[in-house]
Amino acid sequence: MEEEVKFCIDEATEKMDKAISHLQDELMRIRAGKATTALLDGITVDYYSVLTPLSQVSNLNTPDAKTIIIQPWDKTMIEPIEKAIMQANIGLNPANNGEIIRIVVPPLTEERRRELVKQIKSLGENTKVSIRNSRRDANEELKKLLKEGLAEDMEKDAENKVQEITDDYTKKIDDMVASREKDIMTI
Repeated sequence: MEEEVKFCIDEATEKMDKAISHLQDELMRIRAGKATTALLDGITVDYYSVLTPLSQVSNLNTPDAKTIIIQPWDKTMIEPIEKAIMQANIGLNPANNGEIIRIVVPPLTEERRRELVKQIKSLGENTKVSIRNSRRDANEELKKLLKEGLAEDMEKDAENKVQEITDDYTKKIDDMVASREKDIMTI
């Protein structure tokens, strides 16, 4: 029975790790007024009729805090890359000179900063819901094990352990959200 309890706790921890990882990815995609290639993650380009990630058809770099440079490996890809960036609707306007695509990241307005903070808080809340769902699933599994003959005190100890893990992950989420919020509100 101890193995089942350990498995149950490990499974809950794994689900919570995935939720935190997803939140990190989502927070990286939110534009904080600084140029970063992460803003272009998730953009796919029509490369000879195959949707291909932008990073696999070009070099991406940031020469300064306000500019992203995209240098396609194939010059014929400039138009499709520009089109893909425009269709992604991320609020960036690409400009090309025939060889590279340059994106100047505009500074954020106060209103836009507040919208982004709301979006970040919403992402944090959704992740907390996911964490709580993992806790609920683990506790339900522990209740099943109790019916199958698990000692009551072991079940209570395991529930307490799951709650501790949940509290730790909730604190991580709060810290991540606060850090990103501070990033965005800093001019």
